[in-house]
Amino acid sequence: MSVTLDLTRAPHAPAPPAPVNLAGLSRAELKAALVESGLVAPEKARMRAGQLWRWIHHYGLTSFDGMSDIAKEARAALAERFVIARPEVVERQVSQDGTRKWLIRFAPGVEAETVFIPEVAQSRGQGALCVSSQVGCTLNCTFCHTGTQPLVRNLTAAEIVAQIQVARDDLGEWPSPKEDRRLSNIVFMGMGEPLYNLDNVAQAIDILADNEGIAISRRRITVSTSGVVPEIGKLGERTQAMLAISLHATRDELRDTLVPLNRRYPIRQLLDAVRAYPGLSNAKRATFEYVMLKGVNDSPADARALVKLIAGIPAKINLIPFNPWPGSPYECSDRRTIEAFAAIVNRAGYAAPVRKPRGRDILAACGQLKSESEKLRASARRKAAAQDG
Repeated sequence: MSVTLDLTRAPHAPAPPAPVNLAGLSRAELKAALVESGLVAPEKARMRAGQLWRWIHHYGLTSFDGMSDIAKEARAALAERFVIARPEVVERQVSQDGTRKWLIRFAPGVEAETVFIPEVAQSRGQGALCVSSQVGCTLNCTFCHTGTQPLVRNLTAAEIVAQIQVARDDLGEWPSPKEDRRLSNIVFMGMGEPLYNLDNVAQAIDILADNEGIAISRRRITVSTSGVVPEIGKLGERTQAMLAISLHATRDELRDTLVPLNRRYPIRQLLDAVRAYPGLSNAKRATFEYVMLKGVNDSPADARALVKLIAGIPAKINLIPFNPWPGSPYECSDRRTIEAFAAIVNRAGYAAPVRKPRGRDILAACGQLKSESEKLRASARRKAAAQDG
């Protein structure tokens, strides 16, 4: 009995590796990927990486076909080994006030929300993009609905950059404009604690600030932290970004409840780190974020304590009306109370703008990201299942 072996198939052969996505690599990573592929000689890698960088980050291309300064054969070879891909946009919503929100899926079970907030005071329609640095959060701040979602994982630098790329696709801002851009600022105030993901945040900022790419000035990039004291100085040294502190209380006893991280890094330690932040000056002020909670932290005495606490720090205070959510133990301070609080801070010489809630109708306001949309989609699935049954 003879046996014929079919050598044309290898049923147990490993699948070919997935193409490398160049869209979020740093310059060094891009050069290394080109050399490792064997398509580009080491001595030509810098030049080729520079070409690709401009097409990806200045022109926003998602295909090699349009790269006119690269030979057609070279483009075809690159397309066999690499991709320039965006993550999946699961949902896109536009608020009545012009706020835009995207729910972005980076991988199965790995989703984050990104929000573009147009600045109503700007006649040219400029605005800030609020980006996420983690999926979920570990901080459990008691006033924040976003924090009710457990941490899934850190976002990579490429996934952080992808949020800006998705927004600019939607806003029609390619090639990268030097003037009159709508997406003028980036704030790391979305899901997660950026300083628990500093390596990826810092690399993303390097990509975003590169003058041959997206070219957002580091002075227009703000990183907000709840107070991870050991990383605050490192943030300034590595990124030169603007600093924002999620403060919300002037006494450790209260902040321990509102921001449980305070139990590890109390207010005095936090403010010492702010005072030592690299580059801090009247031209580069820190921002203190202060959510207004009715009967909790909004009295005139609280305002005077806040002024005394930050004395000598070049700063401004953003007063944030609380955005209620189902089951929240807090209410928003009334308008008159907020205005009285702001007046005390103003008289002490600090700017204290009251942040106007934006995007509430699409659940895009401060503290509402992801958790509520996740509940709504789950509710829709339950209704659909009930109807099918």
